[in-house]
This record gives sequence, C-alpha cells and structure tokens, in this order.
Amino acid sequence: MPGRAVYYLRLSVTGRCNLRCIYCRSGDDAAPPAATELPAEDLLKIVRAAALVGFKKVRLTGGEPLLRSDIVDLVGSVARVPGIDDLALTTNGVYLSRLAPALARAGLKRVNVSLDTLRPERFRGITGADRWQEVWEGIEAALELGLNPVKLNAVVLRGL
Repeated sequence: MPGRAVYYLRLSVTGRCNLRCIYCRSGDDAAPPAATELPAEDLLKIVRAAALVGFKKVRLTGGEPLLRSDIVDLVGSVARVPGIDDLALTTNGVYLSRLAPALARAGLKRVNVSLDTLRPERFRGITGADRWQEVWEGIEAALELGLNPVKLNAVVLRGL
C-alpha cells in the first residue's frame, strides 16, 4: 500500500518446537537442530537495522522461542535497542511460567500464547503432549507479571 508506514518486525528466532501439533508437523518431520539458528548477535543486527529505518515494535516468534537457551538475554538485548519501544513474544506457553519473571525483567512487554483448546484431553490430541496445565500456568504467570495484554492464538480445526 503506498504511503503505509511499516514499523513492526516479526522475527523468528528458532525453527524448533517442543510440541507436534497436527496442523504443523507430520509424524516424520524432524525439528531443525539448534545449531541451525542464527546467533543472537545476527538477530540483533537485524533489529538494529530495522530500528534505524523506523521500526518500533518487535515480536519474537519461532517455532517455540522459549527453547532458545539464550532467550532471556536475547529479549534483554532487543529491549535495549534504541528506538524499539514495544517487545512481544509468541509462545506455546509450555515454559512460560518458568521463564516469565526473567523475561519481564529483561524487557518483554506483551505475550501471545498459542492455545487451541481449553480442554486438556483435546490439547493432548492436537499437540501430542500432555502439557495443557503448564500452558495455563504460563498464562497466569504472564498476567500476574503484567505482560499485558496476554492474547491467545487458536487454530480453528474442522471437527474439533
């Protein structure tokens, strides 16, 4: 669209995921190894360059970004980039309750959690994992820490 200002960067920090959702992976798909991820410094170069041309918002995505061993440091580094005034993260929420306090301290402002159902048994069927309670605890932790708004993402699946 002519004249439209672009100020929002969505940055995938890993292709790895700890769930095997029926709409994402077939039974034989293997997640890429951590060694294929861009180093944090390269991701920061992208964010700095984007900030220099007017980007103000960054959303870290994946795969599952909380699988990165350096995710808290990466969040802190992105939050300190001059010009970036909003930092969000999209997650499946499995590790969110454990990492939310450190992420909030590092500068994370908001979070989107992928949660396709409020029924634990259905969650297991969709994701291949019995982790619904951990996701729910992550949502609660994010709310308690003020990572607002906490938004939920869902994939609508025929028959479910």
